[in-house]
Amino acid sequence: MEKWNQSSSDFILLGLFPENQTGLLLLLLIIFVFFLAFFGNSTMIHLIRVDPRLHSPMYILLSQLSLMDLMYISSTVPKMAFNFLSGQKSITFLGCGVQSFFFLTMACSEGLLLASMAYDRFVAICHPLHYPTRMSKMMCLKMIIGSWILGSINSLAHTVYALHIPYCHSRSINHFFCDVPAMLPLACMDTWVYEYMVFVSTSLFLLCPFLGITASYGRVLFAVFHMRSKEGKKKAFTTCSTHLTVVTFYYAPFVYTYLRPRSLRSPTEDKILAVFYTILTPMLNPIIYSLRNKEVLGAMTRVFGTFSSTKT
Repeated sequence: MEKWNQSSSDFILLGLFPENQTGLLLLLLIIFVFFLAFFGNSTMIHLIRVDPRLHSPMYILLSQLSLMDLMYISSTVPKMAFNFLSGQKSITFLGCGVQSFFFLTMACSEGLLLASMAYDRFVAICHPLHYPTRMSKMMCLKMIIGSWILGSINSLAHTVYALHIPYCHSRSINHFFCDVPAMLPLACMDTWVYEYMVFVSTSLFLLCPFLGITASYGRVLFAVFHMRSKEGKKKAFTTCSTHLTVVTFYYAPFVYTYLRPRSLRSPTEDKILAVFYTILTPMLNPIIYSLRNKEVLGAMTRVFGTFSSTKT
């Protein structure tokens, strides 16, 4: 192994499951979740694209969330499954950089997009008369582009730094994907400056948006409780609770993982938490939004009902 480490620039991903029958069953479950996420998010994107009633800022942002979730889960699960089934745990130096870039881009962009979705609901419920101007399609487009660009820039900075760190220890990454914090223990230099930058970056792209989301929904819930219309109150509360469920599933494990000092982290715990925000959340998002949203359920009936009628 030491000879291999010295003669190759590839990394070894130790993976998530043990290489036995139990590990295989768990991997098959993850693959099933992957296909559920792929089908659910693809369906959500298709519904929002073809149904004119869903061409509002809220659903345009939701379609971007589904696209990010598709790319998110696709950046980790296929490689993890291939490595387990083939018995090859290696990933090339360049491949590790590409995986890290896409993972970090989706992570940061999705955090910013969720904040944009919270702002959309805040304006819609607290300032309905100003909604057409404050959440125009141009503003929605700016939010989407801004999320992608800022996420990409942040991701590129972290990826470039990670690829320029001198690695002189074992190249075995104790994770199922190239997560930069999991790569730092392999470096043969002091990385405290970079760890501080990870803390700052996490605060800017995850903690600050999360606090903004919390403040927005605090105002929204206050406005909801003072509504006179029971129907409007029920609709607003259902929408907000749906968003808050998605936000909690995404932010809680992410913030807990990346804001802790390395001395308080364990590889096993980090991998388990990573399953929540890289695998389970992309699968749950379309389910949560479809089952608790009458407009989406109505669009499914119209689009797929029309399709089945045409087939018959």
